[in-house]
Amino acid sequence: MPAGLQLGVNVDHVATIRQARGTRFPDPVLAASLAELAGADQITVHLREDRRHIQDRDLELLRQTVQVPLNLEMAATAEMVRIAVRERPDTVTLVPESREERTTEGGLDVVGHAAALRPVIAALRDAGIVVSLFIDPDAAQVAMSAELGAHTVELHTGDYCEARAALLREQRLEYLRAAAQQAHELSLRVAAGHGLDYKNVQDIARLPFMAELNIGHAIVARAVLVGLERAVREMIDAMRLA
Repeated sequence: MPAGLQLGVNVDHVATIRQARGTRFPDPVLAASLAELAGADQITVHLREDRRHIQDRDLELLRQTVQVPLNLEMAATAEMVRIAVRERPDTVTLVPESREERTTEGGLDVVGHAAALRPVIAALRDAGIVVSLFIDPDAAQVAMSAELGAHTVELHTGDYCEARAALLREQRLEYLRAAAQQAHELSLRVAAGHGLDYKNVQDIARLPFMAELNIGHAIVARAVLVGLERAVREMIDAMRLA
């Protein structure tokens, strides 16, 4: 694994399985503990406004039990800010959110929503929470993230992961490379996520100044077949191949 690169394991889809049947299992809190044992550097959860997977109680228990940094993905709403200030995750990642989407479909438009985001970021920073913005690899979005006072940008890798043609894939990888370089020059920490799996993770892990990858679906899907600890360790091994 490139020096300093960390793996954040997103356990949302463990909760998705639980909520599909309305039972108490599988437990994302237990899954987070297993991911830690397997070497995860961070646990990531997305508390959505519709509570489709992670629930408020999950977040409360995770804050009490997780020993590695806890990263809360959330929409920039008053309700979510109140929850974040109460629970004090180590990091909050602000993401776009739509009830109609299956999963996050793109980066947060920090340029278009700068006025609304500024007080949210300030409130989180005042609470001692590291603020990350999930954005597309676009120069204007990176620049505005720095201007608004974010500590980190998490680059949306979905378009790269979905590209099938080699030329298009390389073009989108170059967008990510340029955004990572720009973010570093603006003193922003660089993370990436969305759509990453055991095969495409290596090119992203090799990007300059990349500090953190957040991966959920691929690890949980693999865990169904081989178990969560092995799935996490296999992802760490895949990142090391970079």
